[in-house]
Amino acid sequence: NASNTYAALPGYVSGAVGYWHAMAGHKDKLVLYGIVAAVFGYIGAQLLLVVSDEQFSLVVPWLMLFAVLLFAFGNQLNGFMAAQGGGRRGMKLVGSGLLLAFLAGVCIYGGFFNAGLGILLLAFLATAGLSDIHAMNGLKLYISSVVALVAVARFALSGSIDWYHGSIALVGVVIGGYVAARNAHRFPTPVIRAGVIVYGVFMTGYFFWGAYL
Repeated sequence: NASNTYAALPGYVSGAVGYWHAMAGHKDKLVLYGIVAAVFGYIGAQLLLVVSDEQFSLVVPWLMLFAVLLFAFGNQLNGFMAAQGGGRRGMKLVGSGLLLAFLAGVCIYGGFFNAGLGILLLAFLATAGLSDIHAMNGLKLYISSVVALVAVARFALSGSIDWYHGSIALVGVVIGGYVAARNAHRFPTPVIRAGVIVYGVFMTGYFFWGAYL
């Protein structure tokens, strides 16, 4: 997991750079999201060093299933919550607190396990009310970059990273991440959303297979 996170980090960064223009309308969120990602991503990395990931892997498929459903129906859920809260300030504060708690949990997961982090972050962003898939992908990659950065720093201090094999993998990840980000705008949003859902379903099935079969 430590080496995989190291290999994925440059891809996250290059992808976030490629999507930077798409995040223009959401830059007010970057500082808060970055702080949450740094703090709780580090906690997740620390947990990996002291907790067996075999037990955690049994939970991952259920998290992925939950994330796919949230991504698919997050906008409807957000609209329902907004309608229930109405204009009441207290309800809005509670909702904002729950969203940050959701993000914190996802970042702990990312620091610990990393695989499937993207679909969990997209689920968070959908629940937070975002609908522009390009902006969502940009924010997803930005948050992933921060989580991976602090996790890699912690893993490096503990000597947990296989630098040689990780470095071989990251070359392709960097190129692929940037190229994908620069060309994603060519595809209609419904197509990308459908692709994310199909990918999420596939990943969910993969993790269920590995954990229980």
